Amino acid sequence: MKDLTILPAIAAELPKIFEGRHLIDGVWSASADAQVFERVSPSHGVVVSRSAKGGIAECEAAITAARNAFDAGRWSRLSGKDRATVLLRVAALIEANVDRIAIQETLESGKPITQSRGEVSGAADLWRYAASLARTMHGDSHNSLGDDMLGMVLKEPIGVVSIITPWNFPFWILSQKLPFALAAGCTVVVKPSEVTPSSTVMMGELLVEAGLPAGVCNIVLGFGAPVGSLMSTHEDVDMVTFTGSTAVGKKITQAASGTLKKVALELGGKNAQVIFPDADLENAADAVVFGAYFNVGQCCNASSRIIVHEDIASSFVERVVALSRAVSFGDPLDPETQVGAIVTPAHNDKIDGYVKDAIAAGARLELGGHTLDVPGLGDQFYQPTILSNVSPNMPIARAEVFGPVLTVLTFRTLDEAIALTNDTSYGLSAGVWSENVHTCLEFARRAEAGTVWTNTWMDGYPELAFGGMKQSGQGREIGRYGFDEFLEVKSVVMRVGRTRAPWVKTREKSV
Repeated sequence: MKDLTILPAIAAELPKIFEGRHLIDGVWSASADAQVFERVSPSHGVVVSRSAKGGIAECEAAITAARNAFDAGRWSRLSGKDRATVLLRVAALIEANVDRIAIQETLESGKPITQSRGEVSGAADLWRYAASLARTMHGDSHNSLGDDMLGMVLKEPIGVVSIITPWNFPFWILSQKLPFALAAGCTVVVKPSEVTPSSTVMMGELLVEAGLPAGVCNIVLGFGAPVGSLMSTHEDVDMVTFTGSTAVGKKITQAASGTLKKVALELGGKNAQVIFPDADLENAADAVVFGAYFNVGQCCNASSRIIVHEDIASSFVERVVALSRAVSFGDPLDPETQVGAIVTPAHNDKIDGYVKDAIAAGARLELGGHTLDVPGLGDQFYQPTILSNVSPNMPIARAEVFGPVLTVLTFRTLDEAIALTNDTSYGLSAGVWSENVHTCLEFARRAEAGTVWTNTWMDGYPELAFGGMKQSGQGREIGRYGFDEFLEVKSVVMRVGRTRAPWVKTREKSV
């Protein structure tokens, strides 16, 4: 541990405990039974938020408010210009409140403060892009059906949307869903993770300040049971969009099947970066380290697998190990920290279990492999960990570990690299490093992943859709394709003039 870069606790005054309430039909309220739940900071070990604990009553009220707001047309029937105006106000308010939101997110999640600031400030661009879609949404017309016919295809908001978000990127992922649903004209009920609820409440405050009509966005704080379950099954909900684990995504799909509501899922990943000998190895190694440790590896897009050509495997791993030692782990409130705390003690134990099992099965530990004690903060951290001599059938090579753990596999041919990349139940992201454009293009076409990066990792833009194949989910987020998820398509067929031929044949009466 002495050869790692560890930053101890800094002297920082923590904000007062954040008090979170439900937002239902434009009113902030506690739960009817006055129950609350608390969040203890994973890095500092103190209570940092206290939230109203919602139940059936609060969830029912929120869904009713969203339903009434949609049916009344107070948002869905506004012009795209008017909806865009509100979304642009929200974007400006986000930028004005970055520090306040970011510090709360850091305290609840354990991620570094610089990352939280980047996440919150970057989310404003998602709102601005969604605003542009609100103004440019259109259908199609078909005037080639004959002189007596005109066809139109309309796009309309799908209705009431349940939005269920995870703990690892609470503000960012909310902003991958909410502004696009609002841009389409939908009304929503939002349930953030009980682990990181506060930034969603802060978003609600901004929505109210921006002038969003009452009932259009409702926020219910609480747990998957009963709140998330009811949001997935209620007959007045038209769509559920969820980001989280594949296991929970399957349960939501099953729950929603009773009403055949639309379900959009962004789930887990076991993402690979493939490195060829002709790659820019220095840049590739840096991207591998970034992909493994960003957000403490608690990221669906984490590159938890690298697949390296046999000719360079040994030297490349040495390069990655050296860079990993230089990555700063420690106090999330220190702006110099790059990797913070693991979200819960139970998850820390789970990560450690995967690593220990892999070593017992024959994997070679190149670096790390233990929990990490940060001076002044405790041991809810995990060391940067690299495992080589990993076989494709090991659980650590197949399961989503969700921690700062990197596994190394090797290949000889492009076909073998692609086979290893696709040898997983997930299909979220993949990457390839090569100076040969033909290698990159063939890999991009054959990789079974919703996003493929070539000579980079985790670059993204509001214009580009995000989502997975296989058990990494269904549907897309952001971009025009993500916007379309919140729209229904309606065909309108119009006859011009009295040109319809009668169907019933009339017969002359016999004399």
